[in-house]
Amino acid sequence: MARRNKLLVPEARQGMDELKAKLSKAKTPEDAKYEVAKEMGIPLQKGYNGQLTTKEAGTIGGQMGGQMVKELIKRAQQELEQKNK
Repeated sequence: MARRNKLLVPEARQGMDELKAKLSKAKTPEDAKYEVAKEMGIPLQKGYNGQLTTKEAGTIGGQMGGQMVKELIKRAQQELEQKNK
């Protein structure tokens, strides 16, 4: 599947993928969306998923993105606190 989203710093892709896998407790970044869908009870499967509603598909991505943003903010706050000590 082609990625449509582009990172401002392309070199950060590997780190973001590792964060995605870690937060979703998946073995690989590619498996992250399946783990999130499973936890949410959404029947996402590898291959064609035309049976999913737009809301279901968006819920998976939104959940993953939200978790990643929260973690990045938490890390930035911790880094700022350490610098200000």
